[in-house]
Amino acid sequence: MQRTAETTLGQRMRQRRESKGLTRRKIAVACDVTEGTVVNWEIDKHVPKLTPTQLNTLLTLLGWSLSDMIEPAN
Repeated sequence: MQRTAETTLGQRMRQRRESKGLTRRKIAVACDVTEGTVVNWEIDKHVPKLTPTQLNTLLTLLGWSLSDMIEPAN
């Protein structure tokens, strides 16, 4: 996926989730958060604040490395 300077973390997360065929519910259950929390991440209302275990789960589901998540959009 090509990123542009305008692409936010939330937008990248949503694009990646959808490309993997995952629902917000599946992400929420796996990360032990509410579906509303996932929505808030995707609309950039909040950034994910996760325990290491939750973060690892999210990254695994999305097929991302930590740097894929934290590096600024190019």
